[in-house]
Amino acid sequence: MVAVAILAAGRGTRMKSNLPKVLHSLGGRSLIERVFQSCQSINPSRRIAIVGYEAQQVKNALQSLQDVEFVEQAQQLGTGHAIQQIIPPLEGFRGTLLVLNGDLPLLRPSTLEKMLSVHETHRNAATILTAQLPNPQGYGRVFCDGNNLVGQIVEDRDCTDAQRHNHRINAGAYCFDWQKLAKVLPQLSADNDQKEYYLTDVFSSLHPVMAVDADDYQEIMGINDRAQLATAYEILQTRVKDAWMTAGVTLINPDSITIDDTVELATDTIIEPQTHLRGNTKIASGCRIGPGSLIENSQIGHQTTVLYSVVLNSSIAAGTQIGPYTHLRGNIQVGEACRIGNFVELKNTTVGDGTKISHLSYIGDTTLGDRVNIGAGTITANYDGVNKHPTHIGNGSKTGANSVLVAPVTLGESVNVAAGSVVTEDVGDDALVIARSRQVVKPGWRLKGVVK
Repeated sequence: MVAVAILAAGRGTRMKSNLPKVLHSLGGRSLIERVFQSCQSINPSRRIAIVGYEAQQVKNALQSLQDVEFVEQAQQLGTGHAIQQIIPPLEGFRGTLLVLNGDLPLLRPSTLEKMLSVHETHRNAATILTAQLPNPQGYGRVFCDGNNLVGQIVEDRDCTDAQRHNHRINAGAYCFDWQKLAKVLPQLSADNDQKEYYLTDVFSSLHPVMAVDADDYQEIMGINDRAQLATAYEILQTRVKDAWMTAGVTLINPDSITIDDTVELATDTIIEPQTHLRGNTKIASGCRIGPGSLIENSQIGHQTTVLYSVVLNSSIAAGTQIGPYTHLRGNIQVGEACRIGNFVELKNTTVGDGTKISHLSYIGDTTLGDRVNIGAGTITANYDGVNKHPTHIGNGSKTGANSVLVAPVTLGESVNVAAGSVVTEDVGDDALVIARSRQVVKPGWRLKGVVK
């Protein structure tokens, strides 16, 4: 059995934020969510978050994760003190405890699987995840023999010149035989400059202790400030984009593109420069997205194009053209082979197959049938100052340029609205509606006092 304990009690003062460090976002997920995600493949029987600063915020942020237990570290007196807090909850537990810092969001599941395998195969009392850093300055060094058995851990400031040539550093991830660890945890002392209880002090009382190097040293990068958060994002983006290009997606100028690792892309899709894909977005095969587009929590059907547009919380069926300069937001459903075009905004609207909204329109709280044509400058006036009201337009209907449909209103099938009309009443099928003042021309009329 494996229990996971994630250290998430600190504030993270170098982040200069009231938000707990572990709740800062990296590519659409908080740091602590990413740490929990990295543990999924080992299928732990217990998942524990050790919280402290703004504990309720952390608990609220993790509500979507099932079976997470919370243990509070009221005073933050070091990593050893944090693990001491889980002694009562883990009473009677027999197995491996995996301890992870809550600011290690780049750990790969395969690395934790490898670490756990080594720990259990060798029946270690403890196993330390380490990495070989090109520049280990500032990090404590881990010294091992030829069998990777740990002899000592020396802080950087205490290293001799010879010891500083060792590039193996402590990554802040550990496996413990819980029964052995629980016996030595009460013996920890705070006899140091920081007056804290360090978890690493237990290694002198546990045998054997083995080190396991991460294959990619970037995995063990911790987040202590905004600059490191930005660096971690670059690393994550490189991983994500390399994986999609390997899978058959074309990224034109990848450095200008960002893709959350929650996004799903299909083969033969082309992502143009300055495009950003967020959240639970799925893009089918053969699409062309961008340049200059933002898509978030949306589904895009195959052979669809999205040009210079913003698509939020929407679903677009196959063969549709979106943009340029289109804004879809708030539960938009667009059918197949539609055209939603230049400077158009849709809000809370359903669009039938083959419908066109090509120019300068606002359509809100509306249901459009199939093969509807919305003329340039058409507006559904859906808000009366207090409530929003719906508009319904039937199959094959058309609105002329600069029409206003004042909701609530329903147009039947094959209705034609004359240009410049303000429609305030329902219209039945197969009708022409003209709702405007008749043009009046008065020849020879001139404003008094105006010189010709």
